[in-house]
Amino acid sequence: MIQTGALIREGKTKRIYATDDPRKAVCYFKDEAIAYRGLKRGRILGKGEVNNVISRTFFQLLRDNGIENHYIEQVDSRQSLIWRCDMLAVAVKVRNRAAGSVIERLGVPEGTPLTPPVVEFIYRDGAYDRLVNLSHILALKLATREEVRQVTETALRVNEIIGDYMRTIGIELIDFQLEFGRFEGRILVADEISPDVARFWDARTHEPMDIDCFRHDIGDAEEAYHELLHRMMGMEG
Repeated sequence: MIQTGALIREGKTKRIYATDDPRKAVCYFKDEAIAYRGLKRGRILGKGEVNNVISRTFFQLLRDNGIENHYIEQVDSRQSLIWRCDMLAVAVKVRNRAAGSVIERLGVPEGTPLTPPVVEFIYRDGAYDRLVNLSHILALKLATREEVRQVTETALRVNEIIGDYMRTIGIELIDFQLEFGRFEGRILVADEISPDVARFWDARTHEPMDIDCFRHDIGDAEEAYHELLHRMMGMEG
């Protein structure tokens, strides 16, 4: 029986709780939806339960393909047991098509293929995410050169694994943000992999199946999240 302890930290989409084992924590997925650095807030009913299962599925898929990550097991509909990592301050974003902020930065139309995939580094500085490069990372001592090499190679491999999997269910992986943590001398994929931190488009219609539905008021966000889950679970939406 997992004994949940004090709240360690709370973010936009999750709460992390201590357990009676100092090496482990419990991740609780929330229904809250936040966009535009907190300027838009709301709830997507059932999102926490959906993201818990989707993250579990992706982490198990990565483990089956030799990618170490922090996932241990699902506790209940909204909670999962994870290894308690010392999180890197730098996240990695992998982009397969132009969407979101990169459209304005690059001056290209939405959906423009990015081949090979574009890799970006994001400095998680409190409430703000700042785009940084290798020089910034080394100067600010956010990670070592070897850690940057490792997380870059891992992120690109994750892109291949998840992209191949999603294509089998008629979904295209547009981009995603991946976080990493240090655990017992190893770098693990951590945090979450869900439609809150990744863009998924229906391969036929190009309709979003992710947080962009909430962000841009496109269709029914709750329906989009559940449709994504249904396809991943082998069911028709």
